[in-house]
Amino acid sequence: MHQEYTFTFDKTPSCVRIQAEFPPIARICADFASLGRGGVGRILLVCDTNTEYIARDILGTQDRPWCILPQGETAKNWVSVEAILSAGKEAGLGRDGLFIGVGGGVVSDLTAFAASIYMRGAGLCLVSTTLLGMVDAAVGGKTGFDLFGMKNLAGTFYPAPLIYMPLDSLLGLPQAEWKSGMGELIKTGLLDDTGALWEHLRILGPEPPNSQDRTGRERMFASIARAVQIKGRIVEADPKETGTERVRLNLGHTFAHALESAAGLGQVSHGEAVAWGMVRACELGYVLGLTPPDRVKAITSLIKDWAYETRAPHPSLEEPGKTEAFMRALEGDKKKKAGKLRFIVPCTQGVQAVSAEAIEAGLVERIICGTLDTLL
Repeated sequence: MHQEYTFTFDKTPSCVRIQAEFPPIARICADFASLGRGGVGRILLVCDTNTEYIARDILGTQDRPWCILPQGETAKNWVSVEAILSAGKEAGLGRDGLFIGVGGGVVSDLTAFAASIYMRGAGLCLVSTTLLGMVDAAVGGKTGFDLFGMKNLAGTFYPAPLIYMPLDSLLGLPQAEWKSGMGELIKTGLLDDTGALWEHLRILGPEPPNSQDRTGRERMFASIARAVQIKGRIVEADPKETGTERVRLNLGHTFAHALESAAGLGQVSHGEAVAWGMVRACELGYVLGLTPPDRVKAITSLIKDWAYETRAPHPSLEEPGKTEAFMRALEGDKKKKAGKLRFIVPCTQGVQAVSAEAIEAGLVERIICGTLDTLL
């Protein structure tokens, strides 16, 4: 299984290679050099404690500098960024140096951010090892880390010129990580005008395939490849979210990021928060007359079938003060336009943006508190 896609984000080409195996370090260097960016200088591998074994496999017998971060969302902070920058400096990386991030969404975001500010921009390659990383974090160029309790408050746009997606890394993926990635995959399926990815998801199932399940692996490959195509083309049309295209990728995210912040970063996985946020977006769209009842049922049924939390309030918001924390996080959402919140809701076909100005006061709070009488 092998597939390659090339997208151009704001004049920066990004080559995505979906394959079965992990790329050896010599192949990474050769591929990066072949992109026409000149020779590769010194290298720094960045991984976390979960992907250290993959980084070792990529290095083989070669002795190269690396930086091992703690795993999880709680490590997505300035301390980790500083650790990467410090390791780069100690390794003697110049502007022709290459940062190679080996891991899921957190490692991808941190490595890409560090590369973007190191000597005003160094080389970057991502080896994405989780489903969430492959269908969301690795493609599109958004980098960043959590700050002041807010999800991804600090960040840059810095597309990786070279991205690998080794599917072998998914075979041993923990169920929680698979489920987190599936939340983003469902979202991307709702953005597929052809309906192909949505149909893939209906038969793929919520469990990761094993090494003996050839059919399951082929379906997984096809789903990831289609998701990469969809996200790549959307971002290519609107690299820095200044138009109307890229904002569609935020379906469920305005609710999701506020949930993650209010619950305590790392307490609810990103994909699970997105799944819950999509259900809330369906409710909002239904009340506003934008989301037809049959579309609400189709989306929420799949999310429920895959055992995501769909109730409102979310269990993590039931403690005293959590609803207020959610609303504060919502008001601080970085995706505001002209100072106004925007929600992305499903419509008859595709999705559309709704400004907070079009939403009656108190409606969002009633939706997240579960005090609104809707189809759900």
